[in-house]
Amino acid sequence: PRSARRKPTAMSFGSPEEVRTYIGGIFEAAFDDAELAPRLRSTGVVLRFAFTEPETDLVVDFENAVVTTGAEYEGPVGATMSMSAETGNGYWQGKVNLPLAMAKGRIRVDGQVAPLLKLAPLSKKLYPVYVERLTADGRTDLLV
Repeated sequence: PRSARRKPTAMSFGSPEEVRTYIGGIFEAAFDDAELAPRLRSTGVVLRFAFTEPETDLVVDFENAVVTTGAEYEGPVGATMSMSAETGNGYWQGKVNLPLAMAKGRIRVDGQVAPLLKLAPLSKKLYPVYVERLTADGRTDLLV
């Protein structure tokens, strides 16, 4: 596959734990947001993220406001989004257009697509929060 030939960049996560901390953490921040949380929970979506580089499996249960690893989650998922962790990192900085990335195959979705496209505009409020977290933790190497 093409992804196997990609050279690691400076914008790479070093471990699945880092992906969980930053990308999983942004969903936890969303669930703590008084404006966003009720809107996110009302979708009832359960979304699995299958990241590569590094391999990381996260499940976000919007109805119950829970972020977990795929190994810990036992229920059904409504959709699975597959992408590199680098693409996910870029998305949360507002640098990756979801519909365009899906059209180009950078993000692959299996399952219900419509709820994801409804969630995308809500996530824009979290871009600065994500960037602030990276900066506060000294992870400017992850800034796009």
